[in-house]
Amino acid sequence: MYIETVPNRNSPPCILLRESFRQDGKVKHRTLTNLSQWPLHLIDGLRLLLKGHQPAAALGSESFQITRSLPHGHVEAVLTCVRKIGLERLLGPKSSRQRNLALAMIVARILDPSSKLATARSLDGQTLSSTLAQECHLEGRLHENELYDAMDWLLVRQPRLEKALARRHLAEGSLVLYDLTSSYLEGTTCPLARLSHNRDGKKGKLQSSTACSAIKKAVRSRSKSSKETPLIP
Repeated sequence: MYIETVPNRNSPPCILLRESFRQDGKVKHRTLTNLSQWPLHLIDGLRLLLKGHQPAAALGSESFQITRSLPHGHVEAVLTCVRKIGLERLLGPKSSRQRNLALAMIVARILDPSSKLATARSLDGQTLSSTLAQECHLEGRLHENELYDAMDWLLVRQPRLEKALARRHLAEGSLVLYDLTSSYLEGTTCPLARLSHNRDGKKGKLQSSTACSAIKKAVRSRSKSSKETPLIP
């Protein structure tokens, strides 16, 4: 077999894959397929193969240019575990951008705990730090406000999520460990923060409390204000 280029007047040449064969003592040719629609680099590679060469070796590594290479292994490992325990479906039975954002934030918190601004940048299409955004079906630009919106979306579903987790992990007589810590906040607009006793001696600073409960197979944490403001994940 060989590739033949046939001139085509004022149009692009016709590129054919042909073969030669002998019939009644005469050498004849026949066309196997038309390669005119193929990209040129594929045609060149096929031509090298037909001549007995290896295209990659013949072209050399300088013929290829890596434009972007994103880390993937750690993302795949955590997502596999998350999906294996059913957390993705627990967040929501159907795929949606809010569910995908929530899932991405959970995985990002495990892989690289950061602020919402840093997390948003790591998921933004122009500043990706891994394949997490693609694996969670998040494409294009992403603003940190979308992450806060996703947290509000989770807050509405918190009672259902907690009941589902309790049915899964708690049983009569289960041992539950509980710990509470607090820290002061800069600023005055956090809806969860309240003025209260400050163990760090920071007078006039708002306080926020974070609780963590754990059993043998699960840990969950939640934050609240000193005046029993509704809990958040």
